[in-house]
Amino acid sequence: MESLYLPDLDAHLCYHDLPGEAPATVYLHGLGSASSADFPRIARDPRLASHGALLIDLLGFGFSDRPAAFPHTLEAHVETVARLLDHLSLRQCHVVGHSMGGSIAIALAAARPDLVSGLVVAECNLDPEDATFSQMIVDQSPTEEAYVASGHAAVIALAEEWAAANPAFGSYPGTLRAADPRAVFRCSLALVGCHLRETFFGLNVPRTFVFGALTLPDRLEPMLADAGVAVAVVPDAGHGMVGENPAAFAAIVASAMADEDRPQS
Repeated sequence: MESLYLPDLDAHLCYHDLPGEAPATVYLHGLGSASSADFPRIARDPRLASHGALLIDLLGFGFSDRPAAFPHTLEAHVETVARLLDHLSLRQCHVVGHSMGGSIAIALAAARPDLVSGLVVAECNLDPEDATFSQMIVDQSPTEEAYVASGHAAVIALAEEWAAANPAFGSYPGTLRAADPRAVFRCSLALVGCHLRETFFGLNVPRTFVFGALTLPDRLEPMLADAGVAVAVVPDAGHGMVGENPAAFAAIVASAMADEDRPQS
């Protein structure tokens, strides 16, 4: 694993940089998770293994540092991801984001279109009403201090129940334990106030929105169709699709990337 030191935050942003063909594919994880845990199998699926891949653990999660002053807004995460891509001299990347990572990917494409050639976003937050897990976190703890004191332990216990019921969630309790409780709470606050639908629909890059089949039907389906956004479905999976059916998710990413790379007539 490699890292970029951010001196203004006195923090290291950690990532896996897997070699391969350009343009690179950038992977951004969901709330409480880590790209180092979620995406290795997908990034090295036979359909994607020839492509360079950047698996980023966002600040406060995975192997990255946990700077206390970092606000964990979507915009702040966009800035740190952009700093890493600038540091590596990467441009026009394929960006894949799951849940919160998809929201960050959309905000990145809007803020820095030079960095993004196309998006694959999986059940990300576009509106405040999309917040379910993050809303639960905010509702159960009236303050950040309360969440740090007891709320985070309760969320880990819930994740352990999910993992006991479904082995595909087996790594999630561990990534939650590794996560900074302050990061989880602050990111949850950002997600419950998320307004990205019009931003996403207005982007001038190829976009694919991915659902787990068990999530459907979903209120966003007709809106995505009206906006000309490609929709893909991961069979035999719900919101945790990257762990529940990684091969099918990788196939969707590979297909979307092939469409992005195909010369336009």
